[in-house]
Amino acid sequence: MNELDETDLLLLKILANNAKHTNKELAAMVNLSPSPVFERMKRLENNGYIKKYIAILDAEKFNQGFIVFCNIKLKQHDKKIGHHFVADILEIDEVVECYNISGDYDFILKVYARDMKHYQDFVFNKLGSVESIGSTHSTFVMAEIKNTHNISF
Repeated sequence: MNELDETDLLLLKILANNAKHTNKELAAMVNLSPSPVFERMKRLENNGYIKKYIAILDAEKFNQGFIVFCNIKLKQHDKKIGHHFVADILEIDEVVECYNISGDYDFILKVYARDMKHYQDFVFNKLGSVESIGSTHSTFVMAEIKNTHNISF
């Protein structure tokens, strides 16, 4: 982060809120001409500060607004079982985020489903086929209060 100046940080904050700005718009927002902004953007991308640009879809519009956080305990802690679990989870579309965590559980999954019945089917038929899972604990989202991709720096 030492290589970033205030303009770089401002560009990153702007993009974290809306990555659809044109180079010309970004230049106006940071009081530079488009050419240096373009160079800064390329440097930020090449140095890994910007991983990718995405569209954040509204799960409700796709009838997938039932959000569940599912805590997972593996049957055993060994390299082979962990790798199998990760490979299996990467293939399941309903799982939109997966984190290896510390504490009482080994992983936490963020899952989108249509409704409780869909989630039940997901647990029985998809998670149930992942042999490395020892136990699960589900927490159902009642309302999303804050969801941002900004990083405080």
